[in-house]
Amino acid sequence: MDLQHATRTAANEKAAEKEQVRVVDCDVHPVPKRGELEPFIPEPFRGLFAQRAERAGEMIYYDAPDYAHAYAMRTDTFPEDGNFAGSDPNLTFRQLIMDAGSDIAILGPTNGSSGQTAEELHALAVATNRWQDACWLDPVNNWHQRFYGSIVAAMEAPEAAAREIEHWAGHPRFCQVLINAEMRPAWGDPRYDPVWRAATRHGIPVACHLGRGRFNELPMSPVGFMTYNHDLMVSYSMLAANQIMSLIFDGVFDRFPDLRIVLIEHAFSWILPLMWRMDAMYKAQGPENGLKRKPSEYVKDHIWFTTQPLDYPEDKLELTNALEWMEADRLLLFSSDYPHWTFDDPAYIVKHIPRRMREKIMFGNALDLFGLPGQVPALAGQKRVF
Repeated sequence: MDLQHATRTAANEKAAEKEQVRVVDCDVHPVPKRGELEPFIPEPFRGLFAQRAERAGEMIYYDAPDYAHAYAMRTDTFPEDGNFAGSDPNLTFRQLIMDAGSDIAILGPTNGSSGQTAEELHALAVATNRWQDACWLDPVNNWHQRFYGSIVAAMEAPEAAAREIEHWAGHPRFCQVLINAEMRPAWGDPRYDPVWRAATRHGIPVACHLGRGRFNELPMSPVGFMTYNHDLMVSYSMLAANQIMSLIFDGVFDRFPDLRIVLIEHAFSWILPLMWRMDAMYKAQGPENGLKRKPSEYVKDHIWFTTQPLDYPEDKLELTNALEWMEADRLLLFSSDYPHWTFDDPAYIVKHIPRRMREKIMFGNALDLFGLPGQVPALAGQKRVF
């Protein structure tokens, strides 16, 4: 009897039992198996992408210790059937839920950002949402009720993206909208208002994951394109910083007071000095800035960050002080970045979080933000983190 069957049998026997959610993982990357996404892509884009794939090569975006073989993924996350890491719902369940101890995993597919036009990006978003629903959130693959999905939306096509949000908003397993950060112009431009309007109408947070934008190009820094990959890995938080300033100073949160933004995998230690600097400009300029309150107040009421990547100073007390100063118990959500090699095990991360903040960061904030259940069906043999 394999582990999945044994675990499912035990779960069925304990169907009436519930467990308290203690870990919500807000950054898990499922990947389609070979040929799995194509049936969900509408024509003429399906044929176009197939032709393009024949002449496209593999791209490595960030370094891993054994990247030539693992493509920046944990080597043990590649399934035995030869498909890519993160493509097997059963393996993900075993490694992330049973072995690592996450109780809920929020799926954030990043395969839908490789189009070259707004129409292509929207077609990929539509296909990715259909694929999640059919291949990860369905009763067979989500029998354990631990997976929740993201409504992928192409911000390059705001009106179409809004319709896609409206289409999936009533689905019980989609808990957030997922967009990219590298938008030009920035998010404060009114052209994106249809997306914010659709999300707030249905009370769905909008999450943004670090991506590569059109053509999979590296984003441009304030001084031009960067030379090395490690330049990007150090500086990509500037993308999020600029988008936060645009959301605040361009009045998006005043136009949409219920809008909630989640910044995934953009780090977070930089937000404290950014809040200080924005508040200083707010005080210096007075009514000219047009805001109703201090920028830092908008951040604390509307924006959340995920823990991965967590910057570890040599003196752990410095991290503790930073978390206290930025009121991390209001702003942070746990994330593992599975199946990437940078995976953060929840049992490891919880040790670096001040005790009084652990429940809020590891699960409480996510339960409140996404409207997730506080209890899940019990699973015999599942690891409990704390």
